[in-house]
Amino acid sequence: MKKAQTLGELKRSNYRTVRVKDEMRANLIRKLSAGEPVFPGIVGYEDSVTPQIANAILSRHNFILLGLRGQAKSRILRSLASLLDNEIPFIAGCEINDDPLKPICHACALRLQECGDATPIDYLPRQLRFVEKLATPDVTIADIIGDLDPIKAARGGHALSSELTIHYGLLPRANRGIFAINELPDLAGKIQVGLFNIMQEGDVQIKGYPVRLPLDVALVFTANPEDYTARGKIITPLKDRVGSEIRTHYPATLEQAMQITAQESWTERDGSGRIVIPPFIREIIEGVAFEARQEKKIDKRSGVSQRMPITCLENVVSSAERRALIHGEEKVVPRPSDIYEALPSLTGKFELEYEGEMRGADNVARDIIRQATARIFKKYFDNVPLHSIVQWFELGGTLKYAESAPAEEVYSHLKKIQGLFEKTRRWGSRPKTIPRSWWRGPSSFSRVCTL
Repeated sequence: MKKAQTLGELKRSNYRTVRVKDEMRANLIRKLSAGEPVFPGIVGYEDSVTPQIANAILSRHNFILLGLRGQAKSRILRSLASLLDNEIPFIAGCEINDDPLKPICHACALRLQECGDATPIDYLPRQLRFVEKLATPDVTIADIIGDLDPIKAARGGHALSSELTIHYGLLPRANRGIFAINELPDLAGKIQVGLFNIMQEGDVQIKGYPVRLPLDVALVFTANPEDYTARGKIITPLKDRVGSEIRTHYPATLEQAMQITAQESWTERDGSGRIVIPPFIREIIEGVAFEARQEKKIDKRSGVSQRMPITCLENVVSSAERRALIHGEEKVVPRPSDIYEALPSLTGKFELEYEGEMRGADNVARDIIRQATARIFKKYFDNVPLHSIVQWFELGGTLKYAESAPAEEVYSHLKKIQGLFEKTRRWGSRPKTIPRSWWRGPSSFSRVCTL
């Protein structure tokens, strides 16, 4: 079907204006009715966060996602664009995507008076209807709302108080779309005042001149819970105008966390042999994140991002890849020792409390690797008698090899340990699931035989 190119053609096509929140609501209803996932690729929120976001959209609310870093907040906001129509018509050349049937821009109103039904129409795709801004203390009201442009005034012969002299900011340019602000509490107070005026009254003052801007926009925000609730970080009138406050969280189970890490990490690599990652390596890496979130030496207010196990797994694979390339091995198989080689991908992902600062980031990271290894070791060998292996060491047996040693050399050392390979055959079977309660406190299995 040919698209309308002028206002007259658009009217004859029986086009009807739909406000952006009604548009999102209609598309969400269609997705839910068809059984489609609301946010494809978002794991672990199916029974918690996603239903609350759906409720907010069905209620036509502006909403905020409260959560620590690495909880997919920004990814969820960007996924909201999938609830918009493929494209919408707007008056060609308009800076704020004005609706041809209900213009709010003064320049567009004058243009309609001049051209009438011959006014040209253009189309705005959904990807351009999502506008995102990271809040920082240096953001100005001109960045968000707009400012008077003296050059426009001089060239057009307009008074500075005229709307025709306005250079629009990000929020008006998001008209008929979604405007997202990350880390909302970092905005200065006067910017927050401008936001809630737009949300409620649809007007704002620019350089002392009142400007009526009844924008059609869905506002969504993210924030750290502590910043959002702290006095002085966010003004009460703005908080009162946010329709829904939704809390995000880290993965609740090891299985969910492993699914996210497998989905997001880069492990399928060309030119480096066949990569084989043992399941217990993935579990230890994920367990490191769970342990870190419970570790008293790590600041829980800043959180431990889900990016930690993602970057850790990539570094672990790279360590094994480097070793395989050096020794000309066809298979790239990570070892537990490779997790220690991935310390640089761990230490930058958490903030330390005073006790942790005294101990040092590297030592804290090594501690949580040992704790995670102990838990996974217990998962596999909780009911397996290991007396023969322990006895071998107690009788003077030793095991020493370089971290960069090839697989054949390591194998030659391991086969000397009596009963080792007999006890480890069951690693090929599926082990029992780790209870969630395991990750709520320190491990009671404090000693582990590291091979």
